[in-house]
Amino acid sequence: MNLNAVLTIYVFEMKRFFRTLTQSFISPVLSTSLYFVVFGAAIGSRIETVEDVSYGAFIVPGLIMLSVMTQATANASFGIYFPKFIGTIYELLSAPVSFLEIVAGYVGAAATKALFIGVIILVTAFFFVDIQIAHPLAMIAFLVLTCVSFALLGFIIGIWAGNFEQLQLIPLLVITPLVFLGGSFYSITMLPPIWQKVTLFNPVVYLISGFRWSFFGTADVSIGVSLLAIALFTGACLAFIWWIFRTGWRIRQ
Repeated sequence: MNLNAVLTIYVFEMKRFFRTLTQSFISPVLSTSLYFVVFGAAIGSRIETVEDVSYGAFIVPGLIMLSVMTQATANASFGIYFPKFIGTIYELLSAPVSFLEIVAGYVGAAATKALFIGVIILVTAFFFVDIQIAHPLAMIAFLVLTCVSFALLGFIIGIWAGNFEQLQLIPLLVITPLVFLGGSFYSITMLPPIWQKVTLFNPVVYLISGFRWSFFGTADVSIGVSLLAIALFTGACLAFIWWIFRTGWRIRQ
């Protein structure tokens, strides 16, 4: 693998991120604070505990996953779409780099940005609630895997998008609703039995459930199933990206 090529793409994308570091830092802090005011204070005063965990602490994993998924997708999609939009992607495709190196550079940078945002939200949460992380290594693993998998999805969206409106379409109409309906702010065991079964078709449920387990040791679905779900999702994204570069779909058109 051409590590110089990967590093060049990665550094270029990270520089774009650090140019707006203040905005990137302040926005998640304010958003997290507002969520704690609205959900933690207003709703938390009526729902004291969920699965023996205070409601304010219970929503922390969901808040982190909500931001991480959307940020990873948005950063990766814009990162690859912009070169396609201005035409510089052809220079990249003609360079002596493989598709794995291109993907590693763009996806690695997007995943790093999302991970940075996730850490900021976690640190902010400590100022509002008392959080105990039962399985810190598992928490880091789930966080990194989620960042990478949704950055891969964002890369696919960036290749598919034909304009800036389409670039925002999937995150706005698909990913955000799935996260909100995936148990971010509640346990799916609180739903009626029929809706519990319907919710299991939402892939985000398994990611949030596994991530929440790393905090509190409780989960709506088994950890093995959660790991299998994220592995299958990541593998499917990688396979689809390989097919894109093999066929030139949406790249050479």
